[in-house]
Amino acid sequence: MSKYILGIESSCDDTSAAILQDTVILSNVIANQEIHSGFGGVVPELASRAHQQNIIPVIHEAIKRAGISKNQLSAVAFTRGPGLLGSLLVGTSFAKSFAWALNIPLIEVDHMQAHILAHFITKADEYSRVPSFPFLCLTVSGGHTQIVRIDDYFSMEIIGQTIDDAAGEAFDKAAKIMGLPYPGGPLIDKFGKEGNPTAFRFAKPHIPELNYSFSGLKTSFLYFLRDNLKNDPDFIEKNKADLCASIQKAIVDSLMDKLIKAVSQTGIAQVAIAGGVSANSALRAAILQKQSEGVFEAFIPEFQYTTDNAAMIAIAGYYKYLNGAFSDYSVAPYSRGSVM
Repeated sequence: MSKYILGIESSCDDTSAAILQDTVILSNVIANQEIHSGFGGVVPELASRAHQQNIIPVIHEAIKRAGISKNQLSAVAFTRGPGLLGSLLVGTSFAKSFAWALNIPLIEVDHMQAHILAHFITKADEYSRVPSFPFLCLTVSGGHTQIVRIDDYFSMEIIGQTIDDAAGEAFDKAAKIMGLPYPGGPLIDKFGKEGNPTAFRFAKPHIPELNYSFSGLKTSFLYFLRDNLKNDPDFIEKNKADLCASIQKAIVDSLMDKLIKAVSQTGIAQVAIAGGVSANSALRAAILQKQSEGVFEAFIPEFQYTTDNAAMIAIAGYYKYLNGAFSDYSVAPYSRGSVM
């Protein structure tokens, strides 16, 4: 008998709800919060208030699009963390209330695990290519940069991670330095497509083992612009495309160097990417290039599963449901860390 899982995601500034029938996606609704664009970043208090406004209509729409009634739901899965505490509290509280009212299981989900498990979402009447165990996953976002070894749906080990800034943060900070609006990462990707990625070179960190560092790269980029702006106040505008392409190449090269090293060390030849930065065109191209060279077999998520979304929460909830891994109503959200 099919299981219908409602997923709720509220870890940052997107309110999302999704319905899965087993692993098959029926709906995935996301409400964005445009209010943050004028502040250069997410304002936690504004985010939590917007979640309160959005969560009921978003869940109503997800159930409507799925073509089911709420009484058909088998469980409610929600993001417990990591993320913004105020935002998580909204999703957690609603999930508890909804599950209690329907007398169905409540399932907590780790946000980072969910990004990885998004690769197992399928579509009705359509072949879905999914990775087999074990595989490696490069999870890259504004808050995390990790290389994870996955041996089972919930047997995951972080074998490499950033020691300071995340790759997504490096993209956004570089964009901010150039005066681009928030969020800047997608704009660097956009302008970089028109530029020369070898026009400028920036400091490359040398971090041991499989770990990353992006703070030095950001500093190198800042000082480079500072020095050139002294001679030409219009340097950024004149070289915007080349600057975007060059800083993007520096970040992607750093990500790929350690990922290839991880493949060599572990002998695992299946590689997935996940998280917001997995939408970056240069990273996707680099991953596909290594696949064409026979370095590894690549798994790249659909764009709708790269940013924060509830479908990934629902798929994680489905596999937890099969294991009987239910939560009680005393569970509280966490802002930092991960179960991995």
